[in-house]
Amino acid sequence: MMNILVDTNVIITYRTERDDKYKESSIQVMKMCADKIIEGYVAFHSMSIIWYSSGRMKQPEEIRREWLDRVCKVLTTASAKHEAVVEAVHNTEFRDFEDNLQDICAQSINADYIVTVNTKDYEHSKVKAVTPIELVQIVNA
Repeated sequence: MMNILVDTNVIITYRTERDDKYKESSIQVMKMCADKIIEGYVAFHSMSIIWYSSGRMKQPEEIRREWLDRVCKVLTTASAKHEAVVEAVHNTEFRDFEDNLQDICAQSINADYIVTVNTKDYEHSKVKAVTPIELVQIVNA
């Protein structure tokens, strides 16, 4: 079975009501994970980002906790060893430290892909980054 790490931005796109070109494909990715067509993971640190984003949308704590619970039922959390995080701290190839952590978590679960709406941010990633649209095409091929 294919392993993927779902970037925070895909989960937020899936969750919000905003009009986004990745909205439908993000929904499809989450559904494929829920249906166990692919094995989906979320980086441990992404959970706090999702929590924070939900707060900025002025959602009550109960709804925010319910949402995180749903994410945990569909995606398994992935983490990284201390040494890998320290390596990320010193890795200057990534412009965004958080994206570097996503890559490290993807490596820890032997992910086939990181699914993200910002593939350009992963040019130095050891795990190939694809958009939700690309992943849907790969799975359906």
